[in-house]
Order: sequence, then C-alpha cells, then structure tokens
Amino acid sequence: MKITREEVEHVALLARLELRPDEVERITGQLDSILRYAAKLDRVDTEGVAVTTHPQDISNAFREDEVKASLDREDALANAPARKGAAFVVPRVLS
Repeated sequence: MKITREEVEHVALLARLELRPDEVERITGQLDSILRYAAKLDRVDTEGVAVTTHPQDISNAFREDEVKASLDREDALANAPARKGAAFVVPRVLS
C-alpha cells in the first residue's frame, strides 16, 4: 500500500477534518489507488529529456502597468445586495 490509514488520519487531523472510521477506510483505499496509478510514471523512460518548469517558453507574461479610469462608485454599488451610503455592507466576520 502507498498510503496507510494512520497517514490519512494524520492528514485529516492537520486539515481539521472529522472522519468516521468507514470514511477513513474508504479514503485510504481511494488515495492508495490514485497514488499507485501515479506511480506508473516512475516507469517512464525520461533519459535525455530536458527538465521543464513550464510547458511553454515564456520569459515574461506580465503586461505593463497603465493608469486607467476607475469604475464609477455608483456603478460599482449598483448590484450590491446591501449598501450604506458609499460602502458595501457585509456580514460581520469578527465579533
């Protein structure tokens, strides 16, 4: 097996997931199947193949910064579900 039940439980703990024992068994089997399938790539002969970090040869994909007119405040607030004056009203996150 590529992954153990204990490893799945450890990752679930780190991700703050509460998994039932049957879920741990199912997920362990699914992840093991995925990892075994991905391990087939280890058998591919890559001798003489250059290492790549990007499939296309792009040196700089960024555009130049340009100053443009901003969206009008009323246009920005036009579809707001709730607003107060010139601001969006959003649910409180911190109490």
